[in-house]
Amino acid sequence: MRNFISSLPKFSNFKYPNSEGGFLSLTDITLTENGSNLPEIIFVTSFPPRQCGIATYTQDLVQALENQFGESFKYSICALESAKEQFTYEQKPKFVLNTDNRNSYAKTAFNLNRDYNVKLIVIQHEFGLFASELNDFNLFIYSISKPIVFVFHTVLPNPTEDMRSQVLDMAANAASIVVMTQSARDILVEEYNLEAEKITIIPHGTHLLSPLESNGLKVKYNLEDKKVLSTFGLLGKSKCIETTLNALLSIIQQHPDVLFLVLGKTHPNIVKEEGEKYRDSLHEIVRVLQLEKHVRFVNEYLPLPILLEYLQLTDVYLFTSNDPNQAVSGTFSYAVSSGSPVISTPIPHAKEVLSGNNGLIVDFENPQQLAKAVISLLGNEKLRAEISSNSFHKMAFTAWQNSAIAHTMVFKNLTENEIEIKYSLPKINLDHIKKMTTDFGMIQFSKIASPDLESGYTLDDNARALIAICQHYQLYKNEEDLLLIDKYLKFVKYCMQFNGEFLNYVNVNEEFSFQNYPENLEDSNGRAVWALGYVISLNEILPDTYVDEAEKILQKALPHLDKIHSTRAMAFVIKGLHYQNKNENTSLIQRLGNRLVKMYAHEKSNDWHWFESYLTYGNSLLPEALLCAYLSTNFELFKVVAKESFEFLLSKIFIDGKIKVISNKGWHVRNETSFAPVGGEQPIDIAYTIMALEKFYHVFGLESYSQKAKTAFNWFLGDNHLNQIVYNPCTGGCYDGIEEFNVNLNQGAESTLSYLMGRLAIKRLLDFEEESVFLPAREVFEEL
Repeated sequence: MRNFISSLPKFSNFKYPNSEGGFLSLTDITLTENGSNLPEIIFVTSFPPRQCGIATYTQDLVQALENQFGESFKYSICALESAKEQFTYEQKPKFVLNTDNRNSYAKTAFNLNRDYNVKLIVIQHEFGLFASELNDFNLFIYSISKPIVFVFHTVLPNPTEDMRSQVLDMAANAASIVVMTQSARDILVEEYNLEAEKITIIPHGTHLLSPLESNGLKVKYNLEDKKVLSTFGLLGKSKCIETTLNALLSIIQQHPDVLFLVLGKTHPNIVKEEGEKYRDSLHEIVRVLQLEKHVRFVNEYLPLPILLEYLQLTDVYLFTSNDPNQAVSGTFSYAVSSGSPVISTPIPHAKEVLSGNNGLIVDFENPQQLAKAVISLLGNEKLRAEISSNSFHKMAFTAWQNSAIAHTMVFKNLTENEIEIKYSLPKINLDHIKKMTTDFGMIQFSKIASPDLESGYTLDDNARALIAICQHYQLYKNEEDLLLIDKYLKFVKYCMQFNGEFLNYVNVNEEFSFQNYPENLEDSNGRAVWALGYVISLNEILPDTYVDEAEKILQKALPHLDKIHSTRAMAFVIKGLHYQNKNENTSLIQRLGNRLVKMYAHEKSNDWHWFESYLTYGNSLLPEALLCAYLSTNFELFKVVAKESFEFLLSKIFIDGKIKVISNKGWHVRNETSFAPVGGEQPIDIAYTIMALEKFYHVFGLESYSQKAKTAFNWFLGDNHLNQIVYNPCTGGCYDGIEEFNVNLNQGAESTLSYLMGRLAIKRLLDFEEESVFLPAREVFEEL
């Protein structure tokens, strides 16, 4: 077949034979449009309600694509069926391809080619899906005139000649090939001689989780006081569940409280061929070994939320496939990404993921090794916790959101940039902020998404929280925000000392810690003033008690503010007094603004327009503060220096259409820094930049400021050098930054609040732009 297909002049006047003895012409045809201006991508795949791994995989992928890039392109499904399997879909597929029907291949190819909006075809490939009419499948892919991406779910080493020929036929007609592991890519390059440049590795996607307390989940599922082993997936002989059953006798001698969960139905194809023969054999093993109290079969195709809860309550997950050539496993990926310590047989996927201290590997069909591994893990809670943490970090980049980004980049490259990547804004989610907030205030750090109570509290974070939640209340008038505002305002007051200055660090026992005394706390004092001023600025919508309290605290702090000389502290104070908007403080704003201008004049040269001889952290704060000083005093020089310095900063951090803020791994020093370190980028710098761009856009009206603000916000959504999300939409938390090769998964207060302030700034900016579009018409109407 390969020699026959290769001899055909592709995309010429080739005609596809139909089942009636005639032909369907695939050239000189009338193109149709789908009624949408967005380019369309077709996924040729099995799809729910069909129960198989590829159907679930595709559903998760297209959902992630829709959530993140819904305004960039549209997707449609070409669902695979067979003569024996037809389905009723929740959302009707655009096409249905009957893989047992020759004419269905011809008709589908014809319709794909004639649809003008269809720019790309993605074929989720597993050999069994197309085996019944292989020649027609080969003709099908050959006759499609649009770029094809093959996603190979199976890559077999040591191929037979027929297998190798099939893969080479697909590769010859593919614009790109996606595989899920490095080993699969190596096999295609080394054993099939495919071009490495044509192959992209995109790991099997996984679901982000909001960490749940396992003991509570065990109670929910009647598993309290049990050490839970589990495995899940569509049941069949390749799962080799009997390996675990035969290991259980040894395991329960050491851990009599063990319960093994077998989660999932038997594979539908197996049921059709042999019924429940395999499951019955497992029940028989349980009966013979008298394991009834230690094994529970959950014979259901579990909804995703329930499945993920089972995984989070699992003490040790067991993956016992007996297929050494299984390239990838979605069930394995989900288990590792949920934080379950995993013991696996050595399929290639497991050998890649479980390298280092990320889990244990045992031989195929070896109950003795499995029992020993399980006993060792169940007896070592510290090791299980370490493996769980390592697993979260190892698998973070495989989140479906990151998979969607990687796929979209492939799609963009293959469609000659007809796809314009537009990131969709996530809904605002305060869950993590609420989780990090106790009755006393907001906790400083988190371990991944769990508050680290021992890290205590800071004035810095609670001042930021006060500003962020005030901004949220300003937009949404959510009454629950008032409870948070009350807590954060009380914390700011708690940190004020009898002399009117603030301390910053408070331990978990609500005591001021030793960290306060060797440190210069000017920046913390400045942040407190910024927060208090912002509360006062909302005097028309906030309860009078909050505004009055903020006024009293700020008045007590005022005598010390003129003594502040820290660059950023002065900027914070200027912003706070600007928001307070009291005439009697205008002279203080003028003096602080003059100090910043003098610093600027001292450092400025032909190629350096900045306040210091280096660019460090929170840089955008300085020009924004000067712009606030201009708005409060109308002193023109503040406006000039603000714009000049800000343009200089933007030239250093916006490169090739992306933002890259100054790295904390190495500040940008005048006349010394020749290149920027990779990594060390923190959310707070992104947020300050967005807020400054919003302010400059309002004052100067330049569209470039609005566009840069949106570009900067996309950094949180994956438009960064790692092409990975920094904001976690599941928890509502923001990761603590990006390094050269990884994201810091801890979701601390500073990062999460920075994201929220940036997100709210984008909301305000978009609302302003939308309102401005209708402003001229509204003014005409009012005149009439």
